[in-house]
Amino acid sequence: MFDTARYDGRMPYRRCGDSGLFLPEISLGCWHNFGAVDDFEECRRILRRAFDRGVTHFDLANNYGPPPGSAEENVGRILIDDFVCHRDELVISTKAGHDMWAGPYGANGSRKHLLASLDQSLKRLRLDYVDIFYSHCPDPGTRLEETMSALATAVQSGRALYAGISKYPLKRLKKAVRILKSMGVRCVIYQPPYSILQRQYEAQGILDWLQDEGIGCIVFSPLAQGMLTPKYLDGIPAGSRAARPEGFLQEEQVLAEQEKIRALGDLAAAHGTTIHHMAIRWALRNAKVTSALVGARTVAQLNDTLDSLASPAPDDALCEAIDAISPAV
Repeated sequence: MFDTARYDGRMPYRRCGDSGLFLPEISLGCWHNFGAVDDFEECRRILRRAFDRGVTHFDLANNYGPPPGSAEENVGRILIDDFVCHRDELVISTKAGHDMWAGPYGANGSRKHLLASLDQSLKRLRLDYVDIFYSHCPDPGTRLEETMSALATAVQSGRALYAGISKYPLKRLKKAVRILKSMGVRCVIYQPPYSILQRQYEAQGILDWLQDEGIGCIVFSPLAQGMLTPKYLDGIPAGSRAARPEGFLQEEQVLAEQEKIRALGDLAAAHGTTIHHMAIRWALRNAKVTSALVGARTVAQLNDTLDSLASPAPDDALCEAIDAISPAV
């Protein structure tokens, strides 16, 4: 039914582990560009264009913005205005665990935080349920039984259809999945950062373990927050994310990877493609990856990223050359 061997303008889909859920090979992440500081009408155009091109999965978290919560508010407005007839064609995910509000209950892995945050997310999104609810990050100070019980409650109460886990290290992930299963709920999906420049989750054996367990894997930052795009081949341009003092991508991060970025850019050009198209296809070359989460600031940027699916998958020789520049360590 879903053909992932070719691309003719239709979005290929992959099964999420051994569940009944299918996700588009490229999903839209709302980490950046959907907050109150951004152009709301462009946000609307991006979501509409993504859906028109077969991107049926929109990924959020409680703290996406800025300010925190505003990405969910904006997406919620667009969902109710433009997508109300398409709810059953969409997969909407959100998360909780990182800092969200002040006080002792505004972050981490307690039932108090996770379930309160989920209820707030549903109000902002104007939804009765989300398709996937994640524990966004590990919380060493809270027993896993408590955190997993909140995910189980979210599913069993109908506020979420599936439970997911993000960024847990392998030992803690294994225990979390086991506890969740004992509560009658499967972990269906795991979300790590993964790109040519960030391969530690692969090196630690997490992707292999997920495949063995039948758990899907949706990777975020496959373009390393934009470092794997032509933008940073010749330094840090004015107005770019790394040039701004706020945010997660800092100038020193780009400079530390500059030699690799340039080598990867040259490698992509030698193979008749661009560095960002090569990076997306490289992430999706791995059958253990269900979907790659990408962001977009404009419709044109979204279209360009989705067009990467028209590029050929990297062959063994290209993968070996990539490994020589940026090995899995």
